[in-house]
Amino acid sequence: MAVPHGHRFEIDFDTMFPHGLFLIGELQPLTEYQSQEDRARNRPVRPRIDEATGFPLFKGMFADPSAEKDRDKSLSIEFAAKVQPVPPQSIPGMPFVPVRLEGLTVQPRAEASGQAKWVTWVVRATGMRAVDAPATSRGSKSGSASGDASKPAAA
Repeated sequence: MAVPHGHRFEIDFDTMFPHGLFLIGELQPLTEYQSQEDRARNRPVRPRIDEATGFPLFKGMFADPSAEKDRDKSLSIEFAAKVQPVPPQSIPGMPFVPVRLEGLTVQPRAEASGQAKWVTWVVRATGMRAVDAPATSRGSKSGSASGDASKPAAA
């Protein structure tokens, strides 16, 4: 069976994150790598672009309380959107913002360090909303979203 390179597999949010997902901090725009020469010539910083959607990328850190191993409890997710996504309102006195990702997909990616090799997962979504907000057919107001999170594959 051949799976096209770069294929993204759909997965239900509750299957991937059975105890929910929490945003830690704020989303930040991602930029392309700048060489010393680029900086010396004061070239403008260019945003990184998602290959599938053509939208600029934004990155946020999330906490996954359902992760079995400590190294998997925090993950980085990249969002691809026309404008920077605005997370739901935080709950007063709570350091994390509970969120639900809509249009969730995963894509395997091989990682290696020395002779050790493993599979990580690139996690993407089409939107982000508050936990108690009703689902919409098009995702969040922020537009299309895409993310990247490294999680070792289950054996």
